[in-house]
Formats: sequence, C-alpha cells, structure tokens
Amino acid sequence: MKNKNGRIWLYGIHACTAALKNEERILYEVALLGEKSLETVISGVDVPASKIKTVDKLWFENKFNVGAVHQGIAVQVSALPRYSFEELEEVNTPNQLIIILDQVSDPHNVGAIIRSAAAFGAKALIMTDRNAPEESGVLAKSASGALELVPIIRCTNLMQTIDKLKKIGFWTYGFAENGTTTLQKADFTGKVALILGAEGKGMRRLTFENCDFLIRLETAEAFSTLNVSNAAAIALYSVYCQQQG
Repeated sequence: MKNKNGRIWLYGIHACTAALKNEERILYEVALLGEKSLETVISGVDVPASKIKTVDKLWFENKFNVGAVHQGIAVQVSALPRYSFEELEEVNTPNQLIIILDQVSDPHNVGAIIRSAAAFGAKALIMTDRNAPEESGVLAKSASGALELVPIIRCTNLMQTIDKLKKIGFWTYGFAENGTTTLQKADFTGKVALILGAEGKGMRRLTFENCDFLIRLETAEAFSTLNVSNAAAIALYSVYCQQQG
C-alpha cells in the first residue's frame, strides 16, 4: 500500500528486515501483531520504541489483502529513490547483466524476477512506467528482501531506452518461443540485457524487432510453457554462470 506522500507499507519478515536495514529508506512506523516484540520477529535492527505500535489481526486485514502472509510485522517507510539511466552508465565492469521487462504487470511475477536478479548479480531491472507494477507490499513480499538490492529504472519509452543501452555497449537478448538461438548456445559475455515480455503476449512488436538476438528456452514437448518469472530465473542463471566462468 502506497500513500500519496510517498510513504509505503511493507509486510513480511524478509521484506521488512531488508527495508529497515536500507539506509535509503526513512522509517515512519513499525506495526507488530499482538504482544510480540521486535526482537522476537527480526534481529539486527535498532528501532526507537516511539515508532513501534501493537496491532491486531483485523488491522492487518484492513491494511493489506485478506490472506496476506504478513508474519506479524509491517513497516511504513519512504518509497525507494528513483534510479536513473545515468547511474547505469557509470558501471564499468566488462561483464554486466541487466533485465528488461516489457509490460510484465503482475507484482508477484515481477517480485520473483527481482529476487532472481539479486541472486544472480543483475546490475539493474528496467521496466516501463505504465503497465508495470508500482512499489508495493505485494511486490516487496514477493521479492523477499531483494527489492532493496536491485536498482529499478523506470522509463516512459522502452525503445529509446534500448537504443541508449546499445550506445553504451549492451547487447539485447529477447526471449521468444520462435527465437533463432537456444539459451544453451547463446554467447553472454560482455554487457547483456535480457528482455522478457508479458505472459501470453510476449514482447511487443517493436521490442521484438529491436532485439539483437532472439533466444528460446528448450522445454519438453509435453509441456512447453513456463511462467515468466521461472523463465527469467533460468535465463539469469545461465548468463551468470557463463559470465562467471
């Protein structure tokens, strides 16, 4: 849940712990279920007692969706700062990995992708301002703390952003069922931008046409489709292994 003043409520142990340890966040409030103390829920953080309040189950149900796995803790913090493309330009390591989402809108999927991006060393995740999830408790919970680790760059025009990436040395690899190269045979050395489209529709036409390479994931004939977050995890792992080798 995000307020108009830039404050956001996050829930769940991993998401809250990571947010509390992030120096770029401002902490406004911590809500704990029942008589729990902060130390019994998470460790390694120092929060003034004046910012902690005790709430009941109904408070959590009213604040978040019924059934949200809040684990007895929620925090109200400032929204993350907006990262710019210029910050990505300043990264000068020879092997780099970023991931681009073309209108992937489900916050659960995007959160899971952010988690994989953190696990496999992605420098950033790029997505559009429209048709992409805002920062939220659901997104942070699905990312399991990784929302604090992977810079998210939002853009208004994905084609212009892809063009700028190419100008600073990135090769773009779009994932499509009719890709001409398999994941196993692709060369992922250097600056790599993985592009994934929305489930069902895939990448939009202009995105598809502007990829340097079109990659496909080989799967069993009996069941050939994967959730976009699963496909992203496999792709990120493949790039990571090749770049580390």
